[in-house]
Amino acid sequence: MSNDPTDGKRAVELTIEPLGVGGPAVSRLCIGTSPLGGMPHLYGYDVAAEDAIATVLRTFESPINFIDTSNNYGNGESERRIGQAIAVAGGLPHGIVLATKADPLPGSKEFSGERVMSSLKESLLRLRVERVPVFYLHDPEQFEFDQLVRPGGVVDAMKELRSRGLVDRIGVAGGSIPEMRRYVDTGVFDILLNHSQYTLLDRTADELIDHAVGAGLSFVNAAPYASGMLAKPADNRPRYQYREPDRMIEKRVARLRDVCADYAVPLAAVALQFSTRDRRISSTVVGVSSPTRVDELIRNVGLEIPTAVWDEVDDVLA
Repeated sequence: MSNDPTDGKRAVELTIEPLGVGGPAVSRLCIGTSPLGGMPHLYGYDVAAEDAIATVLRTFESPINFIDTSNNYGNGESERRIGQAIAVAGGLPHGIVLATKADPLPGSKEFSGERVMSSLKESLLRLRVERVPVFYLHDPEQFEFDQLVRPGGVVDAMKELRSRGLVDRIGVAGGSIPEMRRYVDTGVFDILLNHSQYTLLDRTADELIDHAVGAGLSFVNAAPYASGMLAKPADNRPRYQYREPDRMIEKRVARLRDVCADYAVPLAAVALQFSTRDRRISSTVVGVSSPTRVDELIRNVGLEIPTAVWDEVDDVLA
């Protein structure tokens, strides 16, 4: 693409690299487990517990070693199911890196340092592990910035967890680009995770990525499929950024599907590699709902995509 800092048009192999200087070694793909919590109101489909557990077990067997979850996905069900998979596997396999997130109590308008500590404890119990290498502050834009950064508050609690060695790296994960910049500028965090705003259809986060990486943070890009629009066939009526797509988006995606069909290349592979081949991005989080989706990701990230496809995609999106 004309303006993104990639190293060519070829696919990026599913390598394992440190998440920041001295950080845990993670794959350039990360399995997102929000769908595994069983949230049909958000995704339009449910995932049975046995399917969720099988998906995590398949991930353990794959080249993907990075798994992302949260305290509040499915009111903790995502973490419980990951924990059940870990138990079935006889413990967390060597090299698997878990990331979870600090959340307020469901429905609460309060978020405190004490809650950060409790959130981590709850997560560790569900996951059946003693610690996690990566711990994010989740969706802080739901609260006033000054409230969360005040002395003894949420951000200080995140720092304390890292200083005590209970987590290796702390991050901030959210959607609001202006708010994410504010948290980058605190100089506190090691990782920034932003979702849904760096995809084939939406490059809004481009400057945020540069800002975060320039400040020394690792950048993790989530939801490159725009919640399914760039991965599912039109017959499945996929959502766009968790909502019904407007007509303009539907037309643009139809044209992208036509380009990919001409070259017998899945649109999902193009959408995925748009993120994974960008060297600014340490890892790309993709939500999965079944073992076959894990296998599909691995195929798509390694697929050779002709230069002509990228050129025609550029023309469609110009």
